[in-house]
Amino acid sequence: MGDAFTGAMTADAAFWAALERLVRESEVVIDRPKGSAHPRYPNMIYVADYGFLRNTSSMDGGGIDVWCGAGGGRQISAAIVTVDLLKRDSEIKILLDCTEEEIARIMSFHNGSDYMKALLLRNECFRASPK
Repeated sequence: MGDAFTGAMTADAAFWAALERLVRESEVVIDRPKGSAHPRYPNMIYVADYGFLRNTSSMDGGGIDVWCGAGGGRQISAAIVTVDLLKRDSEIKILLDCTEEEIARIMSFHNGSDYMKALLLRNECFRASPK
């Protein structure tokens, strides 16, 4: 990658810069609003707005998943890497403008079963206001 991701930028900074570029250049589509039920697992209720980045791709064939905090901004607070043993896949989910409380609820959502586990990667450049 010969453009903005070279030079003195660390690998961590380059990772976050690449994600920020995807978010900046993509439309965020919310298809599962906060409080709605998962289409296949009705007992799973979305704890924040959930959707995807249009014109991107992920392991499941859809767009890259995003969780959107109540602040409504597009700054990346963190990313989550998930492993789904039922689907036998792994994905990344980008957290946009999420507070610490929202991040905790989202992590509980993904770690709430024996079949899905998640790891949180914090964007150290982002500082959300506590709510």
